Amino acid sequence: MVSDMEASMSFYVDGLGFEVKNTWTPRGKIEWCWLERDDVAIMLQEARLGEGDTFLSGNKPGAGISICFMCDDSIALYHQFKDRGVNVEEPFVGNGLWDTKVNAPDGYVLHFESVTDVPEETKYSDWQKSR
Repeated sequence: MVSDMEASMSFYVDGLGFEVKNTWTPRGKIEWCWLERDDVAIMLQEARLGEGDTFLSGNKPGAGISICFMCDDSIALYHQFKDRGVNVEEPFVGNGLWDTKVNAPDGYVLHFESVTDVPEETKYSDWQKSR
């Protein structure tokens, strides 16, 4: 669920590089969409809240929710996201994975992760210096 489909689509499409594959426009604007990037698909739906209704977590439907995407090269994605103007955190190694973290507009925490043999808790900038 998202609170503002236009803002969310801008973030996922323009920022993260997903492509729009399908949409649903029952009232003349997109209320649901299917997005894909590489081998990953995600669907977004704008919540229909009545007057005075809120999400369980207040105004952010994704607050407290993390989504992990396994990918081939999360470091390459880090650079792509930065180049697209996304506020992305510096990657680090945890559980044998490079972890590139991004916060989505509705509070969802997105992790793009790829397997590595770099030592645990290594920050990307430290790894770059040691190469």
